[in-house]
Amino acid sequence: MYFEAIAKIVAERTGCEIANIQPESKFSELGIDSLDTVELLMNLEDEIGIEIELDQKVETIGDLDRLIQSKKG
Repeated sequence: MYFEAIAKIVAERTGCEIANIQPESKFSELGIDSLDTVELLMNLEDEIGIEIELDQKVETIGDLDRLIQSKKG
């Protein structure tokens, strides 16, 4: 549900093509480290209008999408 927004921000941050970003893509494989993750989450919060708190391990784009969906209700 939020995959497109996540992929857009990841693409902007990394220079990857959006078409190459899949739900199973790992953040580490896309060149996103822990600092990048914090900045990515802040940008994503602005984009979708909800606060995202990482209270569980998120390794892939799909993991983050599911986390946001669970928080949104």
